[in-house]
Amino acid sequence: MTGFIQNIETATAHNQAFRRVLYTASHCQLVVMSLKPNEDIGVEIHSLDQFFRLESGSGQMTMNGITTEVHAGDGVIVPAGVEHNLKNTGAVDLQLYTLYAPPNHQAGTVHLTRADAMRAHEHFDGVTN
Repeated sequence: MTGFIQNIETATAHNQAFRRVLYTASHCQLVVMSLKPNEDIGVEIHSLDQFFRLESGSGQMTMNGITTEVHAGDGVIVPAGVEHNLKNTGAVDLQLYTLYAPPNHQAGTVHLTRADAMRAHEHFDGVTN
C-alpha cells in the first residue's frame, strides 16, 4: 500500500456519483458523494466512526433525532452507534467527502445513484488499495 495523494476539493467537485470510494486503507476509507436536491443518504447506524466534510451545497444532518443545518465548509463527526442521515435541502448538488474508520465499503465501489446504493449489499471485505 503506497498511500493516497490527490486534491480532495477537486475530486469532490468533479464527482457526480452518489458514492465513489477513492481509497481504502486498513483502518480508514475515503469516499466522495454527491446528493441531488432533496436526496438523502438514508438513515444509517454504523459500528464505526464517520467524518463528513461538505464542499458545496447545503443540507440537514440528523443525528439521534436532532437536526442541524449544514453548509459548504462544515465538518461533521458521527460516532459509532449514532443514527444519522444527511439530506440535501438546497437547489444544487450537495458534494462532500467522508472518511470511515474503519472502512465500510469494498475498495473501488461506485454507486452512480442512491437507488444503486440501496440495491447493493457490499461491505468492506478486507481488500485495500
